[in-house]
Amino acid sequence: MTENQIPLQTISRSELRQLVRTQLQMLLEQNNLEGAKALLVPVQPVDIAEAIEGLPEAMQVIAFRLLSKAEAIEVYEYLDSSVQQSLIEEFKRQEVIDIVDKMSPDDRVRLFDELPAKVVRRLLEQLSPKERQATAQLLGYEPDTAGRIMTPEYISLKETLTIGETLERIRSLAKVTEMIYYLYVTDAARRLTGIVSLRDLVISSPEKTLGEIMTRDVVYVNTGTDQEEVARLIQRYDFLAVPIVDREQRLVGIVTVDDVIDILEEETTEDIYALGGGVQSGGDNYFQTDLLTV
Repeated sequence: MTENQIPLQTISRSELRQLVRTQLQMLLEQNNLEGAKALLVPVQPVDIAEAIEGLPEAMQVIAFRLLSKAEAIEVYEYLDSSVQQSLIEEFKRQEVIDIVDKMSPDDRVRLFDELPAKVVRRLLEQLSPKERQATAQLLGYEPDTAGRIMTPEYISLKETLTIGETLERIRSLAKVTEMIYYLYVTDAARRLTGIVSLRDLVISSPEKTLGEIMTRDVVYVNTGTDQEEVARLIQRYDFLAVPIVDREQRLVGIVTVDDVIDILEEETTEDIYALGGGVQSGGDNYFQTDLLTV
């Protein structure tokens, strides 16, 4: 263990965050960039983000530049929007595009909602065609709605696929989708017809089809549903994610529990605070609930 490395297993999470921030600032003040870089190696992205947020503004950019491109993309998504904006102003254009283009569409939209319209237009123009289209789709929905906060990164399959074929598909898509624990079944018109859990796949015979094992009564919400209602729904049923459909019942995205946590932290209205006393943990099962449209 080097002089600047921390025995992570001996301290609590809160102590770790404080220690990382203090050590990081000290090393940067000493201009010991190699030591600062080594300090961050075993630290989780969410904790790195908090450490960077606690630094003086002039040091935030220096600390962020110590990260590899892959680390920077992940850490950036955890940063407070004010710090994200500050970093954007300091980075060169290509550095910004490299980071923003790799963000998940819903996280990118949350960032764009905090930026001036002129900056958003410039960033949109520089995104890859695929990411620009995904971002424009979400920006087209009203603020604070399910459509605005959803991610279009999900796995959609047809019910004629066998379990064996489905598992192969999951392996190929797992790295590019945000949620693999729920698989959504759609028809030729992309209408949501069923849902299958990863557990159901694992315990089913490889020869069976999705149509044979899927749950047809699915809890879902519409794109125009208020984000607070989506939060209540996910908390009530203890979901990891909930599917989002448009007016024609076509599947267009999902809202994950991570998205809801972000919302609950940001909201200050009384009805969101009231959710704390009404959470049902584990009382209902996603795959045993009657059809519900919020």
